[in-house]
This record gives sequence, C-alpha cells and structure tokens, in this order.
Amino acid sequence: MALDQPTPIAPYDAPEKDLYEIGEMPPLGYVPKQMYAWAIRRERHGEPDKAMQVEVVETPPIDSNEVLVLVMAAGVNYNGIWAGLGVPISPFDGHGAPYHIAGSDASGIVWAVGDKVKNWKVGDEVVIHCNQDDGNDEECNGGDPMYSPSQRIWGYETPDGSFAQFTRVQAQQLMKRPRHLTWEESACYTLTLATAYRMLFGHEPHELKPGMNVLVWGASGGLGSFAIQLINAAGANAIGVISDEDKREFVMSLGAKGVINRKDFKCWGQLPRVNTPEYKEWFTEARKFGKAIWDITGKGVNVDIVFEHPGEATFPVSTLVCKKGGMVVICAGTSGFNCTFDVRYMWMHQKRLQGSHFAHLKQASAANKLMLERRIDPCMSEVFPWAEIPQAHLKMLRNEHKPGNMAVLVQAPVTGLRTFEDALEAGRR
Repeated sequence: MALDQPTPIAPYDAPEKDLYEIGEMPPLGYVPKQMYAWAIRRERHGEPDKAMQVEVVETPPIDSNEVLVLVMAAGVNYNGIWAGLGVPISPFDGHGAPYHIAGSDASGIVWAVGDKVKNWKVGDEVVIHCNQDDGNDEECNGGDPMYSPSQRIWGYETPDGSFAQFTRVQAQQLMKRPRHLTWEESACYTLTLATAYRMLFGHEPHELKPGMNVLVWGASGGLGSFAIQLINAAGANAIGVISDEDKREFVMSLGAKGVINRKDFKCWGQLPRVNTPEYKEWFTEARKFGKAIWDITGKGVNVDIVFEHPGEATFPVSTLVCKKGGMVVICAGTSGFNCTFDVRYMWMHQKRLQGSHFAHLKQASAANKLMLERRIDPCMSEVFPWAEIPQAHLKMLRNEHKPGNMAVLVQAPVTGLRTFEDALEAGRR
C-alpha cells in the first residue's frame, strides 16, 4: 500500500446516544440527533464574545449529494468576525435560518454520505474547501463556478459551518487531508491558501510568472504568508508589507525578497481630494513608499501585481505603485470597504483592477496538492480549545494574533494528533 494511502479505522466500542460531549466519539458512522455548536443569532450581533454562544442544535440532515463530516479541528478566518458583527451584511439576510454556525475551514472524518456520493466513504479523512454551488448552470459546466449565480461560501453564506461537532457540506467540497499534518494544522489553511492561489494564478493574462514582482499586504497574516510562499515557489519575487517590525524575520523566512514596514510611512486611509495640499502631502509620502519598493526591485521597477486585502487603508497606494499594465487584485476589505484612488493612474497607465473571491475546486485542489507534497507550510501560529473559539476571533478582530493561521480544536481532544486512533486514545486518557 502506498504511504499516502490511509489505513481503515480500527473498530472501537462506543455507545449510541442522542448527544455526545465535545471530544467524545460516537460509533463510526452513527449520527446523533443533536450536537454542540457555537451559534450566532441575529439578536446577538456584535463582537465575537457576545455573538457566539454554545447551543445544542439538531444535527443537520444531508441530501443525496451531500456529506456529513465529524469536525476534528477548524480554522479561524475574518468572515467569522463579519458573521458575528452582522457587517457588511448579516448572514441571516442571505440564508434566513434561525441561527448561524460560522467557520469556513475544517479537517475531519467523513461520517455519512448521500446516496449519490461516489468519491468518498465513511471513515475518509478530509479537509474542506468553502465554495458551494448548485452545479447546474453554464458557469458550473464549462465556465468558472465562482461566477455561478448559485455560488456561496460555506460557513458564511450558509448556516452550517465548522464550529460544531458535525458539519454538512457538498461532496465536491472535500479534498484529501495531508496526513503528515496534525488535525489542527490541516484545519487552518484551506480558505487562505486557495484564496491566495486564485488571486495569483486565476486571472489570465495576469497569472503569476517567474521573475515577476508582487507586493503583498499583510505579509505575516494567513493570506499573506501563503502568498509569499506561492510567489517564491513560482520563481517570482515577493515584497512583503508588515505593520510590526518583529514580523520581519517571519516574512523573510517564508521566502520574501524584501520587507517594508508600513509604519515608516504616512499615506494610509482614504485618498485626499486631488490637487489639494493634503493630496500633495499624501503623494510625496506615497512616492517614498514606492522608493522603498525600488530599493528591493531596482530603480524604476514597479510591481507587476499588488496582492490586496486591507482595502480602504491601502488601496490608494496600491493603485499608484502597480506598474503600467499591471494588476491590483483584491479579495477583502479588512480595514474598511470605502476604497478610493486617483483614477488617472488607473486609466492612463492601463492598470487592471481585479476582484477575486475564494476559488473553485480545481484551484483549491491545485493549492492543496502543494500542501500534500510538502511544498507549502500551513504556517499555523496558535491553537485554541473549543471553549475559546470566540476569544480566538476577538484576538483577530483586534489584530492581536500571531503571524500565520489560527486553528481551534473541536472533536480532537488535544493538539498534536495525526490520526483518528490518536484522538480515540487521547480521549480515553
């Protein structure tokens, strides 16, 4: 048997019950009536420690093309914060369910499969990508599923995310779990890695190529840490932007060609009105930032791609420093949504502004293959127990989290476990 092929889960004794405690394992394939979940309700919208509360809810039923996964661990992403706050929109305005379970990353065990599911079976170890669609329109059949009118993000635009003992997903969301990683390492990377992959490789003709220069905002965060690694793996040059000097060494260790501390400059926020003294002051400072890029890339060499996700605070500078004919690709607005820029530099220098939203299965699988082959590190920074899921999100909201990606334990009783048998044994102890 090939080394990457999982061995079947050995038989074990467990009682059949309607509800199991966190970390307690049901018999393989047995679906209890209820489960524990960190639930958000509309009347609790606010910061994570207020919005998220543990509730006992019904275990979701699955349709013919769906799979129920026992969640071993989950990843922490900014959309969990947005779901709790109810901004920029409330998730309840979309799915209309009475409660919302956030979480758009997970590792776990296939626990039940619909009768039309052919590629997965009970007991398979998986990671989950977060794109869902109905699969029956032109974009899903020959186009780009991310353009499908039915496209939605599991755990944000659906009510049944990963911060629960079980989660319901479409079979096409499943991918093989890297068995060299722990459950928590496996859980922390898929959303940010696949998002970064599509941003860099999914928008022709501006796909990342060897020798390109790419400016990466938030280079020490989840998205940024994968962008740096992908750029380096492709033979291109990553210029990372950080906000704390103590993150420089981490970003350089990922393969960045150079690092810039944005706190050395004063050109952040919305663009001042053009041709005012305030604009002149902003422009002078933004040019200094551009000079810092040249100090890394060479005089007069602007970046081919700007990897954007802060939004409001950085967008005016991004559109200025991108080269003629280059691309600013953006997937979020963590600093705000009201982006401003001097459009003269966009049209006269024929730059491309490209929105990017997660990834489809082929892109997510290509990114996951890099993880399976150990070409990419998950950059897991911190792991939180089940009881501290709101605190993990609060830490991210306040930008107090460590560089890399955060994970939380769900059914895995402790950190450092790599197999289901490990989890069973740890649970007995």
